Amino acid sequence: MGSESDPTRGTPAPGRRVPSHPLARKPVPGTGPARPVKRPLPAGEQFFTPGATGLRRAIELKSATPLVFLFQLPRWVMPVVLVVLLLVGLAVADWRGGVALLPVLAFVAWLAYMSWPSLELRGRLLRVAVLAFLVLFAVTRFGLL
Repeated sequence: MGSESDPTRGTPAPGRRVPSHPLARKPVPGTGPARPVKRPLPAGEQFFTPGATGLRRAIELKSATPLVFLFQLPRWVMPVVLVVLLLVGLAVADWRGGVALLPVLAFVAWLAYMSWPSLELRGRLLRVAVLAFLVLFAVTRFGLL
C-alpha cells in the first residue's frame, strides 16, 4: 500500500480501505493547499492495472492525467463532442469526414485499450467491432476503399 508516514493518508475508519493512488485519496484537512474539486474521483483501490509492465504500464502512466482531466469535465462535454464529430464524419462524404472520424477513432481505441484487461470476451468483441467499423468508415471517407 504505502508508507505509514504519509501525512495525506490519514487513518481510515474501521472496515474502510484507503485508496492506494494519491489522486483517489481525500486530503487530510490542514495538510496541504485546498483546491476546488469539481467532481471527486471515484473510490477504488487500483488506478492502474495490477502487475502491468512495459508498454501497458507506460501508457497507463501517461493516460492518468488526461483521464483525470476528462473526469473533471462536465459529464455532457465528451459525449456531445464525440457525437458531433461522428455525425460530421457520417454526413460529409469526402476526406473532411474522415478527418472528423479520426479523433473519435483515437478516443475509442484509447478507451478500449485502457479497459481491455477488465473486460470479458463479449466486451472485447464489441470494442473490436466498433473499432473495425470506425476504421472502415474512415478509410472509405479518405477514398482508400
